[in-house]
Amino acid sequence: MFENGQYIRLRKKHPCGDDRWQILKAGVDMRIQCLTCQRVVLIPRVKLLKQIKEKLDTIT
Repeated sequence: MFENGQYIRLRKKHPCGDDRWQILKAGVDMRIQCLTCQRVVLIPRVKLLKQIKEKLDTIT
């Protein structure tokens, strides 16, 4: 379902103003990185699945 290096868009924006993230580690806990400020966040998979708006093919 999810792969390392995949890009996603979340429903809520990060405080920096962007909603695009890259998946760094897929597993029970997902490590994602904001594409604007490079902040890395560790979030449970169940919580992340509820927040995903769409999967992105490329960065736009």
